[in-house]
Amino acid sequence: MNPMITTGLDRQRRGTALSVNVNKIALLRNQRDLAIPSVVGLATVALEAGAHGITVHPRPDERHVRRHDVADLHALMRGWPEAEFNLEGNPFHNLMELVREVRPQQCTFVPDSAEQATSDHGWDFAADGARLAPLIDEARSLGVRVSLFVDADPGAMAAARAIGADRVELYTEPFAQAWGTPREGAVLERFAATARAAAAAGLGVNAGHDLNRDNLGLFLAEVPGVLEVSIGHALIADALLLGMREAVRAYLDVIASPAAR
Repeated sequence: MNPMITTGLDRQRRGTALSVNVNKIALLRNQRDLAIPSVVGLATVALEAGAHGITVHPRPDERHVRRHDVADLHALMRGWPEAEFNLEGNPFHNLMELVREVRPQQCTFVPDSAEQATSDHGWDFAADGARLAPLIDEARSLGVRVSLFVDADPGAMAAARAIGADRVELYTEPFAQAWGTPREGAVLERFAATARAAAAAGLGVNAGHDLNRDNLGLFLAEVPGVLEVSIGHALIADALLLGMREAVRAYLDVIASPAAR
């Protein structure tokens, strides 16, 4: 198997990277036939505030991020060589065409249906592994790192690596729902066990979905080796109160806090 795709940023960075998902900015813009709020403008503010990357999840119906947004953000990211562009989506829908076009640093394959409001489960490798493998190979041949959206399941990590993935992204909504409840410890341990299994299989670990300023520090403290968190809904909601620049800095402060380390 080929070695995992890495970049200079991977080798230089220490700790957990913050990638800002800007889908909700596009969703708000799309309510009117106007160019405000600006997806590229606010992505620029996020990068200027210290975000390590920008994530988008373009869906086939373009209900938030549109094809031109992907092209515009790709052009923006050329001016930020130290940051990473992450395209998320279902590779059996519209994602691969965009990956071929812009060749982002990372693509995250997500098993959502076209009508889903948001992602709500990880891949079933027994059912989909054979179909995913050639698309993973293609993306990697383009120089794109591939991450697979997964449930907290230690037993699935070897299968993710076997079909060629570089990383997995842990689907963290179950943790967010358990946070602050009696189930919190058991749920966190399953995520930690999954991260350990991923590392043992040679996979990098990302995480995302319903992480916020309140629960992020605990997650990073208990789940080892998280390389990147992708945060959109909560961060954009915080930006409505704080402004984008201060919201990004607040999340970076959580990531850098002693609790997260």
